[in-house]
Amino acid sequence: MRRLGIPLALVTWSVLLCPGASLAQQSAQFGRASAYLGFDRNDYPGDQVLEQLRQTFAYTGFWLNHPPGEKTNSWAGKRQTLQSAGFGFLVLFNGRLYAGLKTVANAARLGRSDAEAAVASARREGFPAGTIIFLDQEEGGRMLPEQKAYIYAWVDGIAAAAFRAGVYCSGIAAKEDGGVITAEDIRQNAAGRKIAFWVANDGCPPSPGCAFPRPAPSPAQSGIEFAEGWQFAQSPKRPDVAAACPANYSSDGSCYPPGIDAARHLHVDVDTAFSADPSQGRTP
Repeated sequence: MRRLGIPLALVTWSVLLCPGASLAQQSAQFGRASAYLGFDRNDYPGDQVLEQLRQTFAYTGFWLNHPPGEKTNSWAGKRQTLQSAGFGFLVLFNGRLYAGLKTVANAARLGRSDAEAAVASARREGFPAGTIIFLDQEEGGRMLPEQKAYIYAWVDGIAAAAFRAGVYCSGIAAKEDGGVITAEDIRQNAAGRKIAFWVANDGCPPSPGCAFPRPAPSPAQSGIEFAEGWQFAQSPKRPDVAAACPANYSSDGSCYPPGIDAARHLHVDVDTAFSADPSQGRTP
């Protein structure tokens, strides 16, 4: 994903064993520490590399609309191909930027219409009811009234359509606003809404940088205790955030997965989650 503003964060939410408890809370309760590596990127990687990618990753990001900065969506129509290759899913919908929201009323209207578009796309791709769709919130820091109106209207629209709502947003303290963390700000103002969070924190520490550790790190290591998913490496490496990371990125600043020739320039963002199918998007 392209990054606009400060880093982003995400938490994923899966089928609950205990009503009202997140996977992160359940993992602590039952002593479950398993985590799974995944990747996300704006462009579909190509059918020919799926087998190699599956050697490292359990799941992949999947865009329902145009990724940030893109004019097309190359993921469209690829859900069954990816599932047949053994992948689970992080299902994503690219949200609006603040500049396009204008007013609180307009932001709420856009949130509702974008939720309808996300659900229609998810159904068209064959994702089942109950799939978690993550709203890509590219701008970080404290959410302004227009942003909150948009996010919560979108969340309500997703829930009303029998899907589940998540947010991908920053898990890093903003330099402004007294160090507010976007994921915590959205969660604290959600008024009881059930929202899954996928947090991004590519600063080292806590990130290991461009690495593919076994076992995968726990999402709680992101610094967000309620996170069930964590994006810990981004391509390209952001020098302002990831300057202290190990020298494990490529010389061009990108993060390339194992087993694939770097000449392909198949850079990825690297994620970890408590589930091998964080969005619960697989079908029988």
